[in-house]
Amino acid sequence: MSFSGFVVQLLNGLAGASSLFFVAAGLSLIFGVTRIVNFAHGSFFMVGIYLAYTLVDKLGSSLGFWPALLIAALAVGVLGALIEVLLLRRIYKAPELFQLLATFALVLVIKDAVLWLWGPDELLGPRAPGLKGSVEILGRQFPSYDLFLIVIGPVVLGLVWLLLTRTRFGTLVRAATQDREMVSALGVNQAWLFTAVFALGALLAGLGGALQLPREPATLEMDLNTIGAAFVVVVVGGMGSLPGAYMAALLIAEIKAVCIWLGVVQIFGIDVSFSKLTLMVDFLVMAIVLVWRPWGLFGRPQAPSRYVGMQEEPLRRPGRAYVVAVAAFALVLAVLPFLTVNSPYTTVLMIDLMIAALFATSLHFIMGPAGMHSFGHAAYFGLGAYGAALLVRALHLPMELALIVAPLVAALGAFVYGWFAVRLSGVYLAMLTLAFAQITWAITYQWDSFTGGSNGLTGVWPSEWLSDKQAYYWLTLVLVGLGVWWLRRVLFSPFGYAMRAGRDSVLRADAIGIDVKRMQWVAFIIAGTVAGLAGALFAFSKGSISPETLSVGKSVDGLVMVLLGGIQTLAGPVVGAVTFTWLHDTVARNTDYWRAMLGAIILILVLLFPQGIAGSIKQLADRWRAPKEGEAEKTEAKAKLEEVKA
Repeated sequence: MSFSGFVVQLLNGLAGASSLFFVAAGLSLIFGVTRIVNFAHGSFFMVGIYLAYTLVDKLGSSLGFWPALLIAALAVGVLGALIEVLLLRRIYKAPELFQLLATFALVLVIKDAVLWLWGPDELLGPRAPGLKGSVEILGRQFPSYDLFLIVIGPVVLGLVWLLLTRTRFGTLVRAATQDREMVSALGVNQAWLFTAVFALGALLAGLGGALQLPREPATLEMDLNTIGAAFVVVVVGGMGSLPGAYMAALLIAEIKAVCIWLGVVQIFGIDVSFSKLTLMVDFLVMAIVLVWRPWGLFGRPQAPSRYVGMQEEPLRRPGRAYVVAVAAFALVLAVLPFLTVNSPYTTVLMIDLMIAALFATSLHFIMGPAGMHSFGHAAYFGLGAYGAALLVRALHLPMELALIVAPLVAALGAFVYGWFAVRLSGVYLAMLTLAFAQITWAITYQWDSFTGGSNGLTGVWPSEWLSDKQAYYWLTLVLVGLGVWWLRRVLFSPFGYAMRAGRDSVLRADAIGIDVKRMQWVAFIIAGTVAGLAGALFAFSKGSISPETLSVGKSVDGLVMVLLGGIQTLAGPVVGAVTFTWLHDTVARNTDYWRAMLGAIILILVLLFPQGIAGSIKQLADRWRAPKEGEAEKTEAKAKLEEVKA
């Protein structure tokens, strides 16, 4: 650890901060004006570097290297405008979470489009002309191009700041960030303003990607890696604050650089690898900032709202017809293994579908009735899975006892994480849950001696009497049924009514003596316990477990399941989980470009069923039932009138 190495690492951090700032700035602009949490923003970054690779290769000799990069950024801006006009403009009136689902579907489509156009291999672009060499700093060589990136970041920040503060367009953008409806009332064409802002945000992301071409290879993993880091920067800096985004990018990049410089340090006789902290240090910073200053470093606290959440019809207890239908469905599931004796894969798929339904139902419990948006629910699923695996392997507990204790491990995680999370709301709560999940994933991924690290744990098989897949299928059916039944039972208990009261109006619930935060904390623990049960069942069904069960992708899958089915109906998470898991399995087995096909199907479902599949079916049933109920009321009124006359 030398001083010169420290300085060089700080400069590396500054260079990395510039590219990260471009993505975060565009994401912050788009969210501030359109209120869309654009999950596809990392895809614009990825497309930017791939387009830059092609344009530099085709036009570099004639047009020049730097114009090719600018054309790539402009092309990404045009792509963003087309996506906004053709897709997002049609769903602005849909619930915000369904807009998130649509942008996630775009991630899948764009990833496979890039795979089809450029192939799966990494692509390394040429060095930037005039900046191919290096300069000596304190006896060490430092790339000249990285010095250029250090300078270009503040330059772009200044240009965007001038655009927003010295032009009419910037005035409209700032006004729309404060009050979109008032801007529309003043006669501003809101639709084209949204398009222009979305194009500008996409252009900035594309520019960030294009400028990375001489620095790192283009890969298909850039989209999700970049969007996670960009979300962190935007939240830490403060939603809607461009200076905040730049300072947050600097802070996180420099902390990572310092961790790399420190390497392995011995503290009290224990070797601590700071370089491994780079996998989670950004999420750790976000968690600390959100707990200390929930609105970010440069953000402003939101005024308390008198109404939180969408107005929803009260939940009603199931009628006799519904109970009979559920019982018939359960009977069909119970006899299904006898009908699929010659197709063992069907039994395995059905186990996966039931576990996914339980996981989605637990997430729906806190997202729907409790009104808390969690982007890190996979943490409790993974804690349950790893808890079951370690109890069997390390403590040699029987599988039956592990199934009881493992959900308690997940409940403990929800107990700790929920205590911090329920003190926030909206996107800040969602980002804090994401931070906790990513921290849990990083610890699991790197603790080789305990969790198996990236290799995971194997040999996690059920007891001998459950070794047959049919027997395990019936155990899964019973436990999943009990888990779903228990969550529904809680919703119709006094606790469930109090929880929904806090969701609908925090101020009114508090005025009648309900401790809303405490209710939400308990809801977190309940949902985490059930998710842990789903994770334990998953571990024993597969015989092994890996860090993927705690990853961001698993949390996103849960969100997709809940939103696809419909967040305002109790049957929604089950319908969404079965639909998504079945589609994923079917499409992935029939085409190499399964992501694009799955994304296209999700987009079609979002456009046709903006309330989710189960929610839309419920709406159609209510519309069909309404005329009949109206006729019945008229008949009853006539009968009463006749009685009065008589």
